Amino acid sequence: MSLVCHTPQPRRDEAKLTTPARGASRKAAAKPGSALAKPGFTLEWPTLAVAAAIYGGFGLVTWYHAALPWWGELLLGSYLIAWHASLQHEAVHGHPTNRGWLNRLIVLPNLWLWLPYEIYRDTHLRHHRDHWLTDPVEDPESYYIAPARWTLLGGVQRALLRARNTLIGRLLLNPFFCVIGFYRREAQRLLQGEPRRLRIWALHGFAVALVLGWVIAVAGLPLWQFLLLYVYPGIALAHLRSFLEHRAHPEVGGRTAIVETGPLLSLLFLNNNLHAVHHAQPRLPWYRLPAVWRRDRAAILAANHGYHLPSYGEILRRWAFTPKESPVHPLGGVERDSRSGARVAFAVEPDANGMDRHGRAAV
Repeated sequence: MSLVCHTPQPRRDEAKLTTPARGASRKAAAKPGSALAKPGFTLEWPTLAVAAAIYGGFGLVTWYHAALPWWGELLLGSYLIAWHASLQHEAVHGHPTNRGWLNRLIVLPNLWLWLPYEIYRDTHLRHHRDHWLTDPVEDPESYYIAPARWTLLGGVQRALLRARNTLIGRLLLNPFFCVIGFYRREAQRLLQGEPRRLRIWALHGFAVALVLGWVIAVAGLPLWQFLLLYVYPGIALAHLRSFLEHRAHPEVGGRTAIVETGPLLSLLFLNNNLHAVHHAQPRLPWYRLPAVWRRDRAAILAANHGYHLPSYGEILRRWAFTPKESPVHPLGGVERDSRSGARVAFAVEPDANGMDRHGRAAV
C-alpha cells in the first residue's frame, strides 16, 4: 500500500480500471475453522479482530486523552491511524469477507481524514498492474519523475523531491505535500462536475463526520491536537513502510521489496512489509503472508533479484538523511512500439546503471 502521494503527472489515457464485482468469490486460502461456515459467505476472524482492536483502541485513547502525556498520545494515536490504513488496504483486496459492501462498512470511519476510500481503492488496484509498476505516469503510486518532466522543474522543486527521497524527508515533509497536492487535483475534478467524484466526496464527508463527531463532540479532544498528535504522524508512519517497497528495475519481479521486521511493525503493516509476497499473491490475507515467506524465501529472493532489507533500523541508518536514489525514473517511462503501435513500459536505451529494455511489457 502506498498513499496516492506521487507527484502528479499527465496520464496518457484515462481508461478506468475494471474492479472485481461486489461479492465476487475468491480462492479459499484459509485453514479449516478460520472462516464462518456459511455457504457463499466467508469471514476472516483475524482481520475482524484487528478491526475491533483498532476501533476499540482508538475509542479508549481518545476518550482518556486527558490522562495521557502528549508523547503517549503521539505513539498510540499515530500507531492506530497507520494501522487503520493497513486495514483499509486489506479491504481493498477483498478482506475480511467476500462481500464488498460489508468490507466497505467495516472501514467506513475514516480515521486519518484526508483520503476517500473509493479513490484509494481505484488507484491502488491500478497500481497492481505490475508490468507498469513504478512507471511515473501509469503507476498512480510511483514516486518517480519522468525525465522529460524533471527538466521542467525549478531548483526548489528538485530539492524538495530529493529531500523526499530521504527517510526523514519522507516522514516529515511528504504528508504535507501529499495531502495538499491531492486536494488540489481533486478540487479541479470536482469543479468539472464529475458525478461519481461528487458521490465519493459526499460519502467521505460522512465518514469524516463520524470520526470528528466522536473525537471532538464526545471525547472532547481538540481538533488541532487530533491533527498534530494522531493524523499527521499516522500518515507519516504509513510512509515508513512505503519508503522502499518499490524500485525501478528492468524485470517486473525485481521491483518489489521484502523488509523484515519484528512483531510490532509487522502487525502495524499487517505483514505488507513482505511486499513481494503480497504482489505475487494480492488476494492472500495478511496473516498468511509470513508462512509463504518462510516456506519460499529462496525462491522469492531469486524472483525479486535480492531486493531485501533486514530491518527498518537498517533503512534508517542508511537513508535517514541520504537520498535513496534519484527522483528521476532511470528507465525513462513509456513509448510506443515502432512496429505494432502498442504502448510499452520502460522502453529506453541502457543507462549508467545497466537498466535496459528487457523489462518492457506490451499492453
